[in-house]
Amino acid sequence: MQKRIVRKLDLELLLSKVASHPSPSARLEQYMTPVDVAATVLYVAAYVNSDVVGKSVLDLGCGTGRLALGAAFLGAKDVVGVDVDKVAVDVAVRNAEETGLGGRVRWMVSDVEAVRGSFDTVLMNPPFGVQKRAADRAFLEKALEVGRAIYSLHKRPNADKIFVKRLKTSQTGFESVSASPFLKNFVEAHGGEVRAVYAMAMAIPRMFDFHTERRHEFVVDLYVIQALRDRESSERET
Repeated sequence: MQKRIVRKLDLELLLSKVASHPSPSARLEQYMTPVDVAATVLYVAAYVNSDVVGKSVLDLGCGTGRLALGAAFLGAKDVVGVDVDKVAVDVAVRNAEETGLGGRVRWMVSDVEAVRGSFDTVLMNPPFGVQKRAADRAFLEKALEVGRAIYSLHKRPNADKIFVKRLKTSQTGFESVSASPFLKNFVEAHGGEVRAVYAMAMAIPRMFDFHTERRHEFVVDLYVIQALRDRESSERET
């Protein structure tokens, strides 16, 4: 387990070694979380909120394992990566071996609905709902069911180019923003509370035939969510 603070540069180097899916599915919206975005998510979770080091972590919809392996590298006590796609999980297993983290993550091929257990922290980059409307809702519901602290990426609608440029040149790489009223209400209706939202610039390369640009830049919001049952339990104990 890592006792010291890991440099973000070292974390990004580790994350850059994680291979992508050989044949990603547009239907499943299998866009790999970019290195810079994944590193920021992990850094906020680990060092702003102390939700990674020594914690049990679930990477929900883990793909080829970038967030799960980053959590293991930072010193999570126990990490589980879950994805419905067996090919993605097979690549994740190889990525774990090639990054020296073999045995540090347990991998499962499973639909989100079948996930059971209890975790300190859930990390996820769920489908944005571009191909299937509201595809991220099942992920949020499950995360609130099994997790205490949730870190979830969601596409910000109607972000202009000036905002994207400002985020790209920001010293931290992210900016505090307001929550979407819809997502805030959805989280609260399912037993959670939005603690913070951080906007980040994200770029994905041309991957599918329907993509018209060589590189698409947009804004994603990292939602930091707490399950209220955990807070209520703590209040009763004190």
